[in-house]
Amino acid sequence: MGTITTDLKEAFRRGNIYIQLIYINVAVFVVTTLTEVILQLFNRSLGGVFEWLELPASFTQFIIQPWSLFTYMFMHAGFLHILFNMLWLYWFGALFLMFFSAKHLRGVYILGGICGGLLYMVAYNVFPYFRPMVDYSFMLGASASVLAIVAATAYREPNYPIRLFLFGTIRLKYLALIVIGTDLLFITSSNAGGHIAHLGGALAGVWFAAGLSKGRDITSWINKVLDAIVSVFSFKPRKPKMKVHYGNSRQKDYDYNARKKVQSEEIDRILDKLKKSGYESLTTEEKKSLFDASKR
Repeated sequence: MGTITTDLKEAFRRGNIYIQLIYINVAVFVVTTLTEVILQLFNRSLGGVFEWLELPASFTQFIIQPWSLFTYMFMHAGFLHILFNMLWLYWFGALFLMFFSAKHLRGVYILGGICGGLLYMVAYNVFPYFRPMVDYSFMLGASASVLAIVAATAYREPNYPIRLFLFGTIRLKYLALIVIGTDLLFITSSNAGGHIAHLGGALAGVWFAAGLSKGRDITSWINKVLDAIVSVFSFKPRKPKMKVHYGNSRQKDYDYNARKKVQSEEIDRILDKLKKSGYESLTTEEKKSLFDASKR
């Protein structure tokens, strides 16, 4: 179990930002689903506790749980729901990073979720068609965030060719237009809130890409907030002040070089083993040594 946990941590640290977002979404889904399953086995229920992490359509309820504007974009209703969202995030996350930075992707993911959520609440409270559903409607899912990534990429490289199974190659701008057009057509369907949120996410993606082309990064404030939060939870003790010692420097140089030689030989041995037998053949210590060496 310890090895599995170590491997997952290393994969998370080594992964690109969209891989890390996938890990977070999957982890939340697994934890919430397992919790519900275990409680059901004992004929118990959380009684709608997870709704506090979902985004309500009611502004009155939202005032009580404002954090849901952030948490809802990491929640999913079922296996197929998270599967398709994560597949889109995987495909278009990699494409996004060809034209933008990792921090941009992180910021656009959050911005798309926020804009999609806000448009969802506004639409449900403005249009009479949705008013009877306001008090008991909640939304969850990463699709608004993913659509923001798709729309931003399509705005940046509209003619980029995308190969689709059974349909052949299509330009990215047409794929984005098809997805957005579908959301408009089904805006009054049983999943109306999801389609409205998709439109909000897509608008956020275009807003970001258009602004960045003019030198304005509208995700900079999001990244500043996230960096501040990460710095709080990844606190590292202050390093001791450096002291200069004068002594036998030649002996110290010799010891240093000897240690470096041993470390280098160990890494070469691990790389040979990796080449012959694959990554899974490495022990936990060997994987850690290889990961540490890659950061030097």
